[in-house]
Amino acid sequence: MSMSIYGRNPAKEVLNSKKKIFQAFVEKGSNHDLVEDLKKRNILVQMLEKKDINKKFLGNHQGIVLEVEDYKTMDLQSFLSTLDLAKNPLVLMLDGITDPHNLGAIIRSAEAGGVAGIIIPKHRSAPINATVVKVSSGAIEYVNIVEVTNLRNALDTMKKSGFWTVGTDLLATKSHQDIDVSVPLVLVIGSEGKGMSRLLKETVDYNVKIEMAGTINSLNASVSTGILIFDILRKKRS
Repeated sequence: MSMSIYGRNPAKEVLNSKKKIFQAFVEKGSNHDLVEDLKKRNILVQMLEKKDINKKFLGNHQGIVLEVEDYKTMDLQSFLSTLDLAKNPLVLMLDGITDPHNLGAIIRSAEAGGVAGIIIPKHRSAPINATVVKVSSGAIEYVNIVEVTNLRNALDTMKKSGFWTVGTDLLATKSHQDIDVSVPLVLVIGSEGKGMSRLLKETVDYNVKIEMAGTINSLNASVSTGILIFDILRKKRS
């Protein structure tokens, strides 16, 4: 199976990775540097007129589209075997993030913030598609995505493996500033509409909320995740 990757940055990162590229579609007169790299790897490049590439590929493709192998997710045990708990890794678990733009933005923040991996459910999650890859701006090439059938069971496994688990809830009494970063962490992010599921709220070690000064008491899921990731990174570095 294959999927299409849109845009310069995602194309650059795919070229830097070991991912298989089947062929490329490039607007004539554009992306000369990437065309040169593609040809060095003996990848078929189809040069198209602007009107033809726009007709064939909807969206902001920036003059280049790569047809690549599907993104492969990891199973939980394989992922755990890659981690060094002595380094207190941070892992995200996404509960009900169904908007591909949010998922892509979260992946981008996760890579920038040094997150070890992202756990998603097989159901009730945005699929890893062209939009996710484009919004991640190529960061998906460097983040482990772990797919599980049951988040509650996965959370239990992480706890037994030595992780502390932290949920996010608007009604929590603890502040996000109270997160203990001196231990391996799983940070659970719920959907914008419903938040975390009841089972996960009851399973995590504790829940936190982002303290805000404004009138609006909720944030976009990817913005909230970014705030939490970089606050954890700041505290680890200090």
